[in-house]
Amino acid sequence: MPSAAAETVQIVSAFREEISRLFSWEAHRRRLLTRLAVVLFLTALVDLCGTVIVYFAERHALHTEITSFGDALFSTTVQLLTVSSQLKNPLTTLGRATDVVLEVWAVLVVAGSAGVMADFFQNARAGR
Repeated sequence: MPSAAAETVQIVSAFREEISRLFSWEAHRRRLLTRLAVVLFLTALVDLCGTVIVYFAERHALHTEITSFGDALFSTTVQLLTVSSQLKNPLTTLGRATDVVLEVWAVLVVAGSAGVMADFFQNARAGR
């Protein structure tokens, strides 16, 4: 049975090793950050395009709650983040089609990002 001092040394050693891994820039960590940066950039681009489309499609619709560019930005961003919104669903055909595209993007990107993260941790665990 190891002594308490030996166990403490092992714990501290394992802790230091884990900390050094967290702050290292190995190839798989760079790939993960690059993939996540690409996803973030493309999602911001989709958000901006969706905002413009929703704004021009919805701003003059009867009984719409999207009357300004800020409303459109809020609506599209919330759709991308939560697949729901406090605002009424879009009323025009183009607004609804854009809303569906935003929801599909959100689901695919979240699932894809989860897969990328799982791959990263699986490879890190395997020591690759």
